[in-house]
Amino acid sequence: MTVYGSFPGSRPRRLRTSPAMRRMVAETRLHPADLVLPAFVREGVGEAVPIAAMPGVVQHSLDTLRKAAVDAVSAGVSGIMLYGVPEEARKDALGTAGTDPEGILQVAIRAVREEVGDDLVIMSDLCLDEYTDHGHCGVLDAAGRVDNDATLERYAEMAQVQADAGAHVLGTSGMMDGQVGVVRDALDTIGKEDVAILAYAVKYSSAFYGPFREAVGSSLTGDRKTYQQDPANSRESMRELALDLEEGADLVMVKPAGPYLDVLAKVAAEVAVPVAAYQISGEYSMIEAAAEKGWIDRDKAILESLTGIKRAGAGTILTYWATEVARKL
Repeated sequence: MTVYGSFPGSRPRRLRTSPAMRRMVAETRLHPADLVLPAFVREGVGEAVPIAAMPGVVQHSLDTLRKAAVDAVSAGVSGIMLYGVPEEARKDALGTAGTDPEGILQVAIRAVREEVGDDLVIMSDLCLDEYTDHGHCGVLDAAGRVDNDATLERYAEMAQVQADAGAHVLGTSGMMDGQVGVVRDALDTIGKEDVAILAYAVKYSSAFYGPFREAVGSSLTGDRKTYQQDPANSRESMRELALDLEEGADLVMVKPAGPYLDVLAKVAAEVAVPVAAYQISGEYSMIEAAAEKGWIDRDKAILESLTGIKRAGAGTILTYWATEVARKL
């Protein structure tokens, strides 16, 4: 005799029976428009230079950067985040190459804007670390500490030259107190009210930045623990977030992404502005290295990692796989 209603009556597996079924009920979907491509451009090179710690990623020449921007547009990627890598001889204590209208980042912004116009959101890294001979994100005082307020003056100058060069969005990544408000004032003063600010509201002092240091030719000795956030803290992130929003941030970022999905989810639940997350160099390199060893399936791991970031609440994801993934999507 058949007994109806016997355990288990509810079977969630019914909704996993086929690829079509799983696709239909998927709660999180990646789209090319979710993605932003971080790109490095190096001064004084005629061709791309491979980055050993980030297999598949390069320091671009201006010509290869133009091509990468065109490829990103054709794949449906929304934006490109540009980082300048100046010649060593141009680095100094104040990072003056970062505010020189003919500095590598400003030249790169103009080149990409000329190539793709408004078809790609051009974002620029607003930070001094690539341009200082000490590698810190700001100006040092007599005791060798980063001087917050003196650094803000330099950020205001950087904001104006990057906006003049044609950036659509400025990424305030230096983690100085008050940086968003100072940058907003600097932009408005020169009539650049339409240039948006992507606040690195939540940026942790992380071991996962390691490969990035090679990518930008960093001169840093020591660490950035006095201005980047402590990985042990979460409530502190919400305070930083509130301050950046109060100062006029248009978008906010959590960086790194993967190790801080809990913080990303809290931020996404809290705000009414777009939320971005940066899948940083160490996250990228770990997957590439494990895949090269044959320990994981590369393509599946990439998509799973990005889906997790999207599921946690990021509407925009900065990832070095942006163009590749966008084409597959």
